[in-house]
Amino acid sequence: MNSSLPQQRTRRALIVAYVFPPSGGAGVQRVAKFVKYLPEFGWDCSVLTVSNPSVPLRDDTLLSEIPESTVVRKAKTLEPGYSFKNSISAAAEGSTRPRGIKHSIKSAIRAVGNAVLQPDAQVLWYPQAVREGKRLLRELHHDVIFVTAPPFSSFLVGAELSRATGLPLVLDYRDEWGISNRYQENRQKSAISQRIQQRQQRHVLHQAKAIVTTTRRSATALRKVVKASKSTASVYHIYNGFDGIDIPTVEHSVSPTGCNDSRRYRLVYVGTLWNLTSIEPIVEAIQQICRQAPEVAARIELVLVGRRTGDQDAVINRLDNLPCRVVRQNYVEHSRAIEIMQSADSLCLLLSNVPEAERVMPAKTFEYLALQKPILAVAPRGEVTDLLAECPYAAIFSPSDIESIAEHIALAASHPDFGQTRTTWNVNQYERRELKSQLGNLFNEVCGWRTETAATPKAKSEYYEPVSACAPDWGGLDP
Repeated sequence: MNSSLPQQRTRRALIVAYVFPPSGGAGVQRVAKFVKYLPEFGWDCSVLTVSNPSVPLRDDTLLSEIPESTVVRKAKTLEPGYSFKNSISAAAEGSTRPRGIKHSIKSAIRAVGNAVLQPDAQVLWYPQAVREGKRLLRELHHDVIFVTAPPFSSFLVGAELSRATGLPLVLDYRDEWGISNRYQENRQKSAISQRIQQRQQRHVLHQAKAIVTTTRRSATALRKVVKASKSTASVYHIYNGFDGIDIPTVEHSVSPTGCNDSRRYRLVYVGTLWNLTSIEPIVEAIQQICRQAPEVAARIELVLVGRRTGDQDAVINRLDNLPCRVVRQNYVEHSRAIEIMQSADSLCLLLSNVPEAERVMPAKTFEYLALQKPILAVAPRGEVTDLLAECPYAAIFSPSDIESIAEHIALAASHPDFGQTRTTWNVNQYERRELKSQLGNLFNEVCGWRTETAATPKAKSEYYEPVSACAPDWGGLDP
């Protein structure tokens, strides 16, 4: 990873990514893997990112994913540090804490900030990012601009760079704009804010040549948004997938508590806990087991790894002083997260039963599949349940079916072989290297070139499934 310019001209993409190593998190891994594997499919990368990111997570191990040949340019943001943002965050406070003057002050600060900073606080990166991006595009030939979001202000950066240079623009929706606005705790939900962001989204979609989403159903939803914006952009989906290099080959890994206790059933959840991935159904199920069979509950170890909102911590607190064991850890390095997942008896996948959740696919789904451990999926019918339906080691429950979830956990805790299967299942279709070839071919397409990559080309229909317009306007956000 360097800032020097290569001498030889090749096909090159400018990747605009606010979140990029050494920032941590699932969203970082998606773009890091794109940058890692695109050169194998005929595309070198430059990256425009932030020099002082206001983010909660750092993972220096992810820097090893970035090829040395990658040109990385950084621009400063004027945002306050993350510790300040977190101190006034609604997510950190939680809805169960007492209200007082400090809460009122924090709420006022959030309201002003959310009203002024549209579409998000990271718009304070925009001036320097555009300036640095234009400088890099003057110094080095590029063929396409690829922007990943959230934060959605990054789309504004990419749209301006595309307008100024005439380069085709590809937008990567890691989350839908409307869904993020509906469920992120600190989002401004006023009618004025929504109208401003509607206009911003129409602007970037009109500038874009292609749109990429992480699920089929998101692609379907965004197609109508694109049509309403009078954009001619095509809409595709590319799953997050898993990187086979990240998956351990050892049979046993050290548990989060430092030792493997064969007497306990270890249920592991890795990822953020918030209103879109609520732990409440699992907590209610374990509470039920504690009431009905405390000796079985004493065998349960619930391991939660990642960030949690204040509301979610309050839900987990209900298990205090009960026979089960609860282990909470904050964000850990990606390699350590894989080790903890490998130590599980079952891996827990969560998605709340809320509007539009059927279009969401938690990024950890694919690493769960690759580990081929039993999966306890608690999710409404949708993209997740469609994908897991044929997986022989996945048990799927509705978030409202507490009785069945409790029965499943109790059986698994009582019988060590429950849920284990010797049936193999082909997960290679979700390997990141194969998925990343899709993006290289898409770049060739938007540039009007034939696909000439190291991979055997596939028909477009095998890569990009056509989607229909059958979703609400504005990505599902009520106007």
